[in-house]
Amino acid sequence: MLKWLFIILLGMLGLLQYHLWLDEGGLLELHRTHARADALADENAELKARNDRLAAEVVDLKNGLDAIEERARNDIGMVRNDEQFFWVPGVTVDATKEAQP
Repeated sequence: MLKWLFIILLGMLGLLQYHLWLDEGGLLELHRTHARADALADENAELKARNDRLAAEVVDLKNGLDAIEERARNDIGMVRNDEQFFWVPGVTVDATKEAQP
């Protein structure tokens, strides 16, 4: 009788160990999930760095266009299509004084 009890308990222990290590929700699946999460975090970090570089490039391009437009206005008198330009002969305006408040 004790022999059968020992075999049943040993079988239950083996079954519990199987569930712990290999079954769904076990340590093997936990290890795979952590590995996948680490891989996704690395990929996400690379994509975030790329997005940050692209955002900085967009800001540079926007600021660069503003600087180009300002220079064109001051140096060659550029006027946009939706603006009106009034020229008063004999009056000169210093562009540096205009930019200051």
